[in-house]
Amino acid sequence: MRAPQGIHWVGSTYSGGQGGQCVQWAPEHAAATGEFLVRDSKNPGGPHLTLTAGAFAGLLALAKTHG
Repeated sequence: MRAPQGIHWVGSTYSGGQGGQCVQWAPEHAAATGEFLVRDSKNPGGPHLTLTAGAFAGLLALAKTHG
């Protein structure tokens, strides 16, 4: 699924701003709709995931545990 136009994407604070492997999310969209959009920074025009708040929290926990 393609993300709606005009979405502001934010990169992971762990990416270091060097590009490469980074997950981006749309915090303003999440605050407005409750949908947590997540995408691969290497493919910004590609598909994204739409997660619930609980699923997004689980994704963060998994990332923190497995780095």
